[in-house]
Amino acid sequence: MRAKILNLKSQEVWVKEVIKNLSEFRKRPLAKPSKRIAPLLLSILWLCAIAWVGFLWNLGNIGLVDETEPLFAEAARQMTVTGDWITPFFNGETRFDKPPLIYWLMAVAYRTLGVNEWAVRLPSALCAIGLTCLGFYTLSKSKEEGSSAPSTVRDLTDVRNKEEETENNHSKLKTRRLPLFLSTPWIGAALIALNPQTIAWGRTGVSDMLLVSCMCSALLAFFLGYTLEEQREKAEFSTVSTSRFPNKWYLTFYVLIALAILAKGPVGIVLPALIVGCFGLYLGNFRQLWREMRPVSGILIILAIALPWYIFVILDNGQTYIDSFFGYHNFQRFTGVVNKHSAPWYFYFFVVLVGFAPWSIYLPVAIARTRFWQRSYWRRQPRSAQLSLFALFWFGCIFGFFTIAVTKLPSYVLPLIPAAAILVTLLWSDIIAGNGPENRWGKLEKKPNSLPRGLLVTYIFNVIFLLIVAGATFYSYNWLGDDPAMPNFPQAIQQSGLLIVGGAIWITTAVAIALLLWKRQQRWILVANFIGLVAFIIFGLTPAYKVVDINRQLPLRELAQVAVQQKLPGEEFIMVGFWKPSLVFYTQEPVTYYRAVRGAIDYIKESKNPTSPSILLLGYPEKFVQLGLQPNQYQLLDSRGAYQLARVPRTAFR
Repeated sequence: MRAKILNLKSQEVWVKEVIKNLSEFRKRPLAKPSKRIAPLLLSILWLCAIAWVGFLWNLGNIGLVDETEPLFAEAARQMTVTGDWITPFFNGETRFDKPPLIYWLMAVAYRTLGVNEWAVRLPSALCAIGLTCLGFYTLSKSKEEGSSAPSTVRDLTDVRNKEEETENNHSKLKTRRLPLFLSTPWIGAALIALNPQTIAWGRTGVSDMLLVSCMCSALLAFFLGYTLEEQREKAEFSTVSTSRFPNKWYLTFYVLIALAILAKGPVGIVLPALIVGCFGLYLGNFRQLWREMRPVSGILIILAIALPWYIFVILDNGQTYIDSFFGYHNFQRFTGVVNKHSAPWYFYFFVVLVGFAPWSIYLPVAIARTRFWQRSYWRRQPRSAQLSLFALFWFGCIFGFFTIAVTKLPSYVLPLIPAAAILVTLLWSDIIAGNGPENRWGKLEKKPNSLPRGLLVTYIFNVIFLLIVAGATFYSYNWLGDDPAMPNFPQAIQQSGLLIVGGAIWITTAVAIALLLWKRQQRWILVANFIGLVAFIIFGLTPAYKVVDINRQLPLRELAQVAVQQKLPGEEFIMVGFWKPSLVFYTQEPVTYYRAVRGAIDYIKESKNPTSPSILLLGYPEKFVQLGLQPNQYQLLDSRGAYQLARVPRTAFR
């Protein structure tokens, strides 16, 4: 009887709530279609502009960069030639470093665009663009409590066309009318895409951006599914949906996890599981998450997508693949130093500082803004208001995981960049909305998501940091002479004037921020940083890529073409003293590599090739001397940059 009474009361409350919502909906003035469409069209244009500047502009205008990018490009090309879509090969040898998804995508691009640099890098660029768009969508759906910045596409219309009244201290105040470009989704998309790490890997034909896009998109899909369950709960008066399958966003989460596993292996599922698990345990709703995510269905989806290739490649290659991929490239990289990639425990602090600049300056304040230690507060909040907390766990789990790992590379922490962008975006949403200290420095409310007291110090450090970057840019030519492949690069970059341009951009940005700070116009500091970064990308960074290409990669591409033209039937192509995989890609021929001169001499003496009495030899001029060759013993075919190409009779080594 008591249960029936409670049920009737809940139904009565529900009916009253529905009537109230309907009455409010009838009173709400309908926006004109043009006013609804305009913000959406502007948002699409904004995303297109970010994608073009960050990832598509001049994407294929420079050659492949040794030593990693050509390995992926050539392995994908050889798949299209051999028709073997299971086992990747490079230069006639198996390449078990990475799973096949990146090779498959490059191969599809080859079939569409031809074998060129655009096709190599397009999958990475599209992955970065897709992640940026999903980040925009997630931020538009999030309703982070404590932020008065607009949060949905519908809210973007309201920002331009009306002022909402909000209750504050029992008095009604009108919120500020904010420009559309200062809305939370617009800021978030810009910060996710336009930072050094994302730009660099989004324009490079390797598997890193593919992994990041799949993994981070999966985490965003998880949060969207997480909030969708809350909406279902309110609509159905049920804690868990009665469906046998998880909701559409959880399904998307599982599909993207499977693709992440095909992009780079077990890390594609280990990190998301760690993040979601820690997030659920902190909030105390892990069991509920487990029920609503339907993990059995999810695991079956992941296995159905990811497992078949692993079965086929193991059947083809046996224990060799297991030892190489799972043993060396996964387990050993975590537990030991691989390829001399060691670094101190604080390595990733510097990587995040530089790789997420200039937004990284605000990351400590953004983390403090969450006041993650107030667990009871977060457990009371609706799910849609927990985005910053989820981003914090996302950031912290990846940072901690790779800090513990023994092998360290800057690209390993690339998956935490979108989380950092979300944290800083929500901080700036508060600053722009006027929740920050504009007239009283340091007098802040001590509640979760309020602005911490270190904000003024952060503004000042923003100026100092940009001045340091400007100084480093001016004098960087003194640190750029270590690569023997481009010994003249320091002089070339200095003569180009790009260092002066880049340094001037950052000095101008620092001065502008200082003036804005003096005028107490904190909300425009974000805009100043953004304009400075975009100006540096357009007028400094992109032209610098071209200078690097001319000095480092162009000579190899030119010599590759000479080698293709001059190569005799059966003649072997040998590189001595260094390893430049781009030669294999541009000649589309096998190349024999020997770093040690002694090894090259022994190989040439022992090899027997009755079809060709000579070899093509590429190396630095001093390597020819170390090989014991006199100028009259070989035919110099061409010399470009630091390299020379020659035809050498085999008899010269006997």
